[in-house]
Amino acid sequence: MEVTLLGTGDTIGTPRIGCACPVCREGQETGRHRLRTSFLIRNDGHAVLVDTSPDLRWQLLCSGSPHIDAVLWTHGHYDHFVGYNEFYRVQKLPPAYAAPPVLSYIREQLHFLPFEGNPRPVYTPFTLCGMTCTFVEVTHPPVYACGLIAETDRAKVVFTGDTNRDIPERSLALMRDADVLFCDALVPGSITIGKHMNYDDAAALAQTLAPREWRSVHMSHVMPWDLANAARDGETFRF
Repeated sequence: MEVTLLGTGDTIGTPRIGCACPVCREGQETGRHRLRTSFLIRNDGHAVLVDTSPDLRWQLLCSGSPHIDAVLWTHGHYDHFVGYNEFYRVQKLPPAYAAPPVLSYIREQLHFLPFEGNPRPVYTPFTLCGMTCTFVEVTHPPVYACGLIAETDRAKVVFTGDTNRDIPERSLALMRDADVLFCDALVPGSITIGKHMNYDDAAALAQTLAPREWRSVHMSHVMPWDLANAARDGETFRF
């Protein structure tokens, strides 16, 4: 299994348009950026996306233009699914997998795209491209949202998806002891956002779940570039 971070930013990305804060200014001056958060998993000759961000076209070009075999959606927010339209006239629309409420909402929003949707109940493992995948509920008010666990005989990778710290115990039990944990961490610990974790929340969650490694993702433009455990676009984990 190989996991590449196609993007690590929040819904507006970094640098933020029109912003002159130190983080955005450094990004403009150095070319550093955070595209909207999504992931590419390669396994057994297959390529699977976790979420399809608005930056998907550029993300796939930067990743060698892989043929995508399937898509896994965590929830129905714009920055996590709208990039699916980038497959139009590029390849056959890949089948999409999500928890039933998530898939139903996204299908309504993408009514103009006739795609294969595969609802998968939360807490119920299913096989996809040589992996065992499980959606788990998280808390991202006011929308229904899921995290994701992807496992092979070599690795266990956990994606919290967008969530605050109030993750159900049933989900936490399944998320423990990962090889790598990717945590929603929108802002520094000095700021509280009700529907997202901040960096301190993410660090505390990582301590509780005890992964071998963890990275913060879905970071806003107020998150410093070189914060410890902050993921970077293009970072790849191989197992």
